[in-house]
Amino acid sequence: MAVTFLLLIHSAEQIVTVCSNGQKFLKRAEMNRVDVLQKKEGESGLSIVVGLDGKIVDFGGDAEIRDKYDQSLFRNSVDASGTCVLPGLIDAHTHPVWAGDRVHEFAMKLSGASYMEIHRSGGGIHFTVENTRKATEDELYSSLAQRLSQMLRCGTTTVECKSGYGLDADSEVRLLRVLQRAKTHLPIEISMTFCGAHAVPKGMTSEEAARDVIGIQIPAVCSLIDSGEFQVENIDVFCEEGVFDVPQTRRILESGREAGLRINFHADELHPLNAAEMGAELNAAALSHLEEVSDNGILAMAAKNCVAVVLPTTAYMLRLKPPPVRHMIEEGVIVALGTDFNPNAYCLSMPMAMHLACINFRMSMTEALIASTLNAAASIGRSETHGSIECGKYGDFLIIDANRWEHLIYQFGNHDQLISYVIKRGEIVFCHQSDVDRDVC
Repeated sequence: MAVTFLLLIHSAEQIVTVCSNGQKFLKRAEMNRVDVLQKKEGESGLSIVVGLDGKIVDFGGDAEIRDKYDQSLFRNSVDASGTCVLPGLIDAHTHPVWAGDRVHEFAMKLSGASYMEIHRSGGGIHFTVENTRKATEDELYSSLAQRLSQMLRCGTTTVECKSGYGLDADSEVRLLRVLQRAKTHLPIEISMTFCGAHAVPKGMTSEEAARDVIGIQIPAVCSLIDSGEFQVENIDVFCEEGVFDVPQTRRILESGREAGLRINFHADELHPLNAAEMGAELNAAALSHLEEVSDNGILAMAAKNCVAVVLPTTAYMLRLKPPPVRHMIEEGVIVALGTDFNPNAYCLSMPMAMHLACINFRMSMTEALIASTLNAAASIGRSETHGSIECGKYGDFLIIDANRWEHLIYQFGNHDQLISYVIKRGEIVFCHQSDVDRDVC
């Protein structure tokens, strides 16, 4: 009896595997070497086989794959002639569930107002919290689904998604419920993060807010995790001057860790607070932003293999000094990338974040690719199954209409024309209609 497989991709020009020895992350000089299979002269191209479980079974030259699977059946087939196949991109930091845009604040920032000046005046996170609380769950889900769909079209197959625009137990639970609905019904994969400590609610001190998060919000969220209603994986805190200080952040993160949540938090963004050192002491999985990280913080993160999630769009839009990414890489920190999509930094596109990282953070294109695939997977505990094209990993791919993978970064803002297919666990979840047969999509 013929064996049936889910997907055959054939005739590709390149397959960017990223790595080939089961590495869980890459750092230092390893980030400047990306593994690529190149079509050999005289051959028709390269192929990938995905099994019915959505995992990669095999890949190699067309002739080799054709001979090995000549008696097999494939539920779907993609002719990738002249194109490159890359791992699906992983966005390691987003805030995608909220209502009410902040376009008026963008004008304020262009006129010279700082992030914290807007925040203290009642804008920023508080403005979004007010609008989000007024929206219905269906309204929040509808806008979230549109945003996640656009991320998918930009090549993102897995995304870390935070709550954080509720700031009380009932409102935060509602946002997590909306994220869980998206996690259940949409093709993009979501790693959910509880971020009830995103700001200090109006009428509270930071100490009162910290106690509320520890004593009320975390127990409420964990009760729903235990009942199976939610699948929350991470806990986040905005550790910042005027928000939650380092001791308060530590207490909140420790409480989340005791409840089984992975530590993944905002650190040393606007002021040097030595939050990275504290995060390393707690064996945090990931720390984000890090524009103001200290040298000791970098060394501490490197020693504990904490992932630094750097966010080029935020530094660009807030006109912040860039985080010391080159120094991080030189010292052995695992570096990942995210869009930081939120009402303050409205960017849904990982290819654009990768381009900005190359220009403003002085990353190479290979470093940006690894930071957006394998290392981003490591930041959310998924690098054993995601982030590279290796047998046994999930068949998450994007196929770009170019003969070299670097075009994904080089063609700034052109990803909507460049990306021909996005594939999640062997299923085609997006294809560019002008390039392919509608029946295939």
